[in-house]
Amino acid sequence: MASPAAVKPPPPLTDEILPILILVAVVAFVVSRLPKVQLGHTREYRMRRALNWLPLGLTYAFLYMGRYNLTVLKNVGGITQGAFGTIDGIGALTYGLAFLLNGPLTDRWGGRVTILIAAAGSAIANVALGLMYANHVESTTAYAIVFGVNMYFQSFGAVSIVKVNAAWFHVRERGTFGGIFGILISLGVYFAFDWGTRIAGVSGGAFEWLFYVPAMILVVFFVLSGTIVRDRPSAAGFKDFELGDASHPHGESAVAVIKRLLTNPVIIMIACIEFCSGFLRQAITKWYPDFAKAVGAGDTVIRNHWGMVLCIAGITGGMFAGVISDHLFQSRRAPVSAVLYGIMLAGAVLIIPLLGAPMTIGWVIAFMGMAIIGVHGMLSGTASADFGGLKNAGIAVGLIDGFVYLGTAVQDFVYGATLPEKGTEAAKSIDNWYAWPEAMLPAVVIGLVLAILLWNARPQKPTVKVVEVAPPVELPRAQAMASE
Repeated sequence: MASPAAVKPPPPLTDEILPILILVAVVAFVVSRLPKVQLGHTREYRMRRALNWLPLGLTYAFLYMGRYNLTVLKNVGGITQGAFGTIDGIGALTYGLAFLLNGPLTDRWGGRVTILIAAAGSAIANVALGLMYANHVESTTAYAIVFGVNMYFQSFGAVSIVKVNAAWFHVRERGTFGGIFGILISLGVYFAFDWGTRIAGVSGGAFEWLFYVPAMILVVFFVLSGTIVRDRPSAAGFKDFELGDASHPHGESAVAVIKRLLTNPVIIMIACIEFCSGFLRQAITKWYPDFAKAVGAGDTVIRNHWGMVLCIAGITGGMFAGVISDHLFQSRRAPVSAVLYGIMLAGAVLIIPLLGAPMTIGWVIAFMGMAIIGVHGMLSGTASADFGGLKNAGIAVGLIDGFVYLGTAVQDFVYGATLPEKGTEAAKSIDNWYAWPEAMLPAVVIGLVLAILLWNARPQKPTVKVVEVAPPVELPRAQAMASE
């Protein structure tokens, strides 16, 4: 582990929270004025649905704080870049592979149970990481193992939130929910980066509090989710309803579901797009602060308010994607993803010549953050439930989000090996940062092409094979009497 460096005092809290509150208010007003998708929901149902996803969603957001705290530890100098790449890469691989088990478990146990498992397991793992840091444990392997345990429990988070909300949102209104999913991701990133940096700044070098504070918050939301969240409308006193997704009419084993999803070309293409999204999201989120600080662009609005900027970008991208998906593209998710990947392509190309003027890159990165969080909300948060169906939402989102974190792992290993070590003379040279945007380009192009190929994809009800039974043959009356 590295020696803790002095952390610059954070800006006033009101400077960060006020823009987010204003943006959320504007988004709420705009969404309230849009034409409603009329599905017969009562006001009481919509209020109970909001009460259901709010603690569930905030639990998911604070799971982010208990995940990206490792990145904050790197940013404040509490861990070396090389150690971070190894620990975070192992954690990302664990997260991605854990879905093979946790997706089926979520479908079996329900999202309410598994979000509680996620909160409890991550809280315990974060306490363990904090104790290790406080006691000056130096072993990268030890941190990788415990962080891997943390990421195993974290992997229940996205599966749980999609599983629960698949039962509460019809396919025609899930685009808007995908926007909400993007907002929750954005809030999680804000909590992680800006609150985390603030914690580091007031800790006096006791960076173990980067782990203790998220653990305490997760305990609070464990209680709230256990008290309020319900898996289905019927568990909260309302009627369940037809969801319009690809729910299978009969129960299937987990193996059969996985086999069916792995042979579904739409699911596989979505998973491949999300592999690219995982690479790109973390390429933006985790490495821009290091780049800006290294090349002398660290004292900018974007860098100083990085969590707030990502939060605003994510809220904007998530709601933009959700609204145009439901109201412009008839609840198709791929066209929105293609538009957002087009923004990503323009940004990745633009960064290369702008490396010579690094003060301007932050604004490009902010727009790219808006685009990639919008894609993630549309595909992992929405399309997974559409094409997997309610009964198999856990396995579907597990498969798709697993690819996201496989992309994250590749990103960790690629950039950990190619980008210059923070604080060195090599990091100050722009020439050593060209690998950053250049490595984004293949992922952007592949994601864009696949999204275009899926342009008209819609969820379809599985066909049920009907076996025709021949009608009984009437025997002549005399023969029938004889047989008796």
